[in-house]
Amino acid sequence: MSDFLANLSFSFSVTGPIFVILALGVLLLRTGMLTDAFVDGGSRLVFNIALPALLFVSISGTRIEEAANFGLVGYGAAATLAAFVLLEWLARCFIEPERDRGVVVQGAFRSNMGIIGLAYCINAYGEAGLVASSLYLGLITILFNVLAVITLQRSLHRGGGGMARVFKGIVRNPLIIGIVAGLVVSATGLPLPKVALQSGQYLADLTLPLALLCTGASLDFRSLREDLRSTLFASLAKMAAIPLLFVAGGAALGFRGIELGVLLLMSSAPTAAASYVMVRAMGGNAPLAANIIALTTLGSLFTTSAAVTVLRSMGLI
Repeated sequence: MSDFLANLSFSFSVTGPIFVILALGVLLLRTGMLTDAFVDGGSRLVFNIALPALLFVSISGTRIEEAANFGLVGYGAAATLAAFVLLEWLARCFIEPERDRGVVVQGAFRSNMGIIGLAYCINAYGEAGLVASSLYLGLITILFNVLAVITLQRSLHRGGGGMARVFKGIVRNPLIIGIVAGLVVSATGLPLPKVALQSGQYLADLTLPLALLCTGASLDFRSLREDLRSTLFASLAKMAAIPLLFVAGGAALGFRGIELGVLLLMSSAPTAAASYVMVRAMGGNAPLAANIIALTTLGSLFTTSAAVTVLRSMGLI
């Protein structure tokens, strides 16, 4: 019994702080201490400056040849592709109308790794979790963007220029720029001025609290009754089926400890907020995308806690 309580305590130490800050974001918006303008500006600040700084500082100070786990990243990419193909088939069988299938598929496989997944890993493993998840985050994010464009174009019957646009988006993505710059500094051993490192650390320290506050303030559960079947399909896949696929395959291949923990925590993170932006820009069902984000953001806190407790009790993470 004491072991179970210890595992349960660990799982809530991973998800509990995130729940508190998300809830605080909701509360502060309702009381007027946060405004929609602040949330919009704060979200842009996190995406364009603070999160890239966090990734840069983490990677640049790490010996990549010792810390990088390309086997883990390779497995994550393969599992993502397998999940994508399976979801495409299931959506064709069960989701109507056809134009909503891409929204559902994207909502089910595309994790919010940059904010909540990263926060899970840091809460669980500290600096080691940040290092282990940073390269995974950068490379799998590229794959997420490519697959999202493919599924939305297929279901919306939109062609022409999509992949060119996503390539430009990847090249200009601040997260990718921060990761690549960190890799260059790490590989070359280039010394950075102390003032640059300290300034970057200040920005890095800003990332997760501000990102989680803005995420919480952005949640809107009032529209969940719309497109309920499609919302539940995508949400259950995101919170249960996809993490189970990643963890079962990873465990079968011999991943244990922090490696299996990263796979679980990244795959069980809720649907990425960027999925709403892409759906809206491509003329898809944006309210459905927003519903999936809202439900998975709340639900993943509980499903992730349960999964961490089970895997810890089995001695796998």
